[in-house]
Amino acid sequence: MRLLIVEDEPKTGLYLKKGLSEHGYSVDVARTGSEGLYLALETDYDLILLDVMLPGMTGWQVLAKLREKKETPVLFLTARDQVDDRVKGLELGADDYLVKPFAFSELVARVRALLKRGKQSPAETLALSDLEIDPIRRRVTRAGRRMDLTAKEYALLLLFLRRQTEVLSRTFIAEQVWDMNFDSDTNVVDVAVRRLRAKVDDPFEQKLIHAVRGVGYVCEVR
Repeated sequence: MRLLIVEDEPKTGLYLKKGLSEHGYSVDVARTGSEGLYLALETDYDLILLDVMLPGMTGWQVLAKLREKKETPVLFLTARDQVDDRVKGLELGADDYLVKPFAFSELVARVRALLKRGKQSPAETLALSDLEIDPIRRRVTRAGRRMDLTAKEYALLLLFLRRQTEVLSRTFIAEQVWDMNFDSDTNVVDVAVRRLRAKVDDPFEQKLIHAVRGVGYVCEVR
C-alpha cells in the first residue's frame, strides 16, 4: 500500500513516515499544498493524509482540486478541532478527520479502516500454492509454517502476491515498497528480494519468486 503525507512541519512528517513505514506502508511526504496536489494527481496512492494549514494551498483547496480528478481516500490530520472545520472537510469529500494531537495507534487504526474500504482492501487472504498472507493479522504462512518477516519483507511479499504472474521491474518494486526518493542505482531491491526468498523459498522444493534477467522479478508457480 502506498500513502502520501502532506504535512508542512518537517518533524511531524518524518515521524509519521517512519511510523507508517514500520507498519509496511510505502510513504511519500510533501511539504506544501501544491506539491501534495501534484503528487496526488500524478501517482496512484491508496490513501492521502492531508494537513489543513499548508503553505501555498490549504488542505481544503487541495482536496477540492483532487476531487475534480480522483477519488483517492483522504484522511485529514489537523489541529483545527472545530465542528465546522470537520463538517467542511467531510463535505469537500474527505473520508475521515483526525485532530492533533492524536495517538499513533489510533492513526494506524484509521488508516487500516480506510484502506479496507478502498479498491485494494487488505481484508482478503492472498494465496499462491501453499503460501498465504492474512493482511488483517499480518500473518504469513507457507505449508502451515508461520514466517517471521520484517516490515519491508512483508510489504514486498504483499506486492508480489497482489501482482502474481506479473513481471515487476526493480523500479516499480522500489516505487511501491520504498518511496519516491529511492536511489535506483543501489541494489536494495535485489538484497531485499534475496532475503525474502531465503525465508519464503529456500526451505521448500517449489520456488515461487523468480528473477527475470534484465527486468526484475515475478511471483508464480512454475
